[in-house]
Amino acid sequence: MSPWGSLIRILPLFPILLLLLQASGRALGRASPGGGPLEDVVIERYHVPRACPREVQMGDFIRYHYNGTFEDGKKFDSSYDRRVTVAGVVGVGRLITGMDRGLMGMCVNERRRLIVPPHLGYGSIGVAGLIPPDSTLYFDVVLLDVWNKEDSVQVNTLLRPPNCPRMVQDSDFVRYHYNGTLLDGTAFDSSYSRSSTYDTYVGSGWLIKGMDQGLLGMCPGEKRKIIIPPFLAYGEKGYGTVIPPQASLVFHVLLIDVHNPKDSVQLETLLLPPDCGRKAVAGDFMRYHYNGSLMDGTIFDSSYSRNHTYNTYIGQGYIIPGMDQGLQGVCIGELRRITIPPHLAYGENGAGDKIPGSAVLIFDVHVIDFHNPSDTVETQTISRPSEGCNETSRLGDFVRYHYNCSLLDGTKLFSSHDYGEPQEATLGANKVIEGLNTGLQGMCVGERRQLIIPPHLGHGENGARGVPGSAVLLFEVELVSREEGLPEGYLFVWHGDPPANLYEDMDLNKDGEIPPEEFSTFIKTQVAEGKGKLMPGQDPEKTIGDMFQNQDRNQDGKITMEELKLKSDEDQERVHEEL
Repeated sequence: MSPWGSLIRILPLFPILLLLLQASGRALGRASPGGGPLEDVVIERYHVPRACPREVQMGDFIRYHYNGTFEDGKKFDSSYDRRVTVAGVVGVGRLITGMDRGLMGMCVNERRRLIVPPHLGYGSIGVAGLIPPDSTLYFDVVLLDVWNKEDSVQVNTLLRPPNCPRMVQDSDFVRYHYNGTLLDGTAFDSSYSRSSTYDTYVGSGWLIKGMDQGLLGMCPGEKRKIIIPPFLAYGEKGYGTVIPPQASLVFHVLLIDVHNPKDSVQLETLLLPPDCGRKAVAGDFMRYHYNGSLMDGTIFDSSYSRNHTYNTYIGQGYIIPGMDQGLQGVCIGELRRITIPPHLAYGENGAGDKIPGSAVLIFDVHVIDFHNPSDTVETQTISRPSEGCNETSRLGDFVRYHYNCSLLDGTKLFSSHDYGEPQEATLGANKVIEGLNTGLQGMCVGERRQLIIPPHLGHGENGARGVPGSAVLLFEVELVSREEGLPEGYLFVWHGDPPANLYEDMDLNKDGEIPPEEFSTFIKTQVAEGKGKLMPGQDPEKTIGDMFQNQDRNQDGKITMEELKLKSDEDQERVHEEL
């Protein structure tokens, strides 16, 4: 436990015998036997500290150690032997006159040798059995503490961070490190030795009064030196064996963080993109990068270190409540700082070995993208030909198009320009992602569009080579050409009616059977003469080969008259069979 919590039991003070406070028979103002002038105290300052912020004045309360000897070196008293410092007020007649005079002007940690003549000590009476009459007394004194009843808490700021999001106020909960010493530098406690901050409320009676006062107005990351007089610390009782009675306390404090149980999430926009068409709402799925730090700047986690975004739904309890709240209302590409108090983060217990209990968390978040499972493809026309656009692309069309594909944060993924020629696809033939199938429909040749495709219409949760999982994709597309496709299930269509004697015309050598060579030659001739059309976008040889295989029912390498059927006839037969 910490020795300055006011709720901690205070141990009783050991009785102290202070012989020097029992000055009797003082012969103040008496002349020496020879009738000469009075002798004064002789002061030898044999150790004076470099820094002396304060000197003893009349009326000050002081603590000191001493050895008392006679001229021959024989010791008559010592505070060291009692292991208890002497404490008292200077200059008000509670000490022998020689000591009162000899202590004036002393600095903490100063060492003096005082020679006190009899008339400023115990005079011609002395102290029975201890100090003979007319004894000159020699004292070696070290001053350990000095204060005055008019003193207040002294605060010296050693380091103040440039950014101060908030300052400590009464009823705040603080976490801080400290080194505690007496005024002479004697250490009595340190949070660093326990590798744990001291965590407590301010202004609620949990701390000594001087610490309550000294912490007010501190910023996270600030370092202070706080000097507390005894009456605002442990007073005349002290604390155990580590803090003597009437001891001033010095704390070197580093404030780690501060919050109030009434705090909510604090948001700070670091960068807002110029175009924010939509803001995130509860239920959206978001991908974002972040750096997570404590209030003193200690990093506890970072998505950048893993080279992978954090992907999650927001507003649905998958993340800590403060982050759930803090991510709502962001724009894609926004940089936002989210400060989360402990009760909206990991609470009193913290998390693992990197997030302490009762820690305020700061997240610097960069939103890469977000979408909703109900989103459709967003289409925006960049340019469209003013003339010559009587027909637009539709399902089944064979299209050629140029494209640039990137993530919403601007990361380039793919471009048809890298290959030197347009991409080719038959719309609806499952050759491209569903979002492109949708976004390329209704376009004029020469039209340019921007398409935003959510993951469920793109590459999904798993992504693809070069495409992260759950990534929203941005396409800029330009339709280069379109060719009307064939009806579903057709590999070849006639522009008019097929020949009346189709089999005879296809049997080029009139031998009653049609091998692959004759079939291929016939189909190519029909296409060349504009009488028929093969499925666009496919290898003609493969398409013709597939057509031949469809007609060669028994797979004997030739087509007979019984085997040759038009697809329309096959469909009609199938209808009759079903009926």
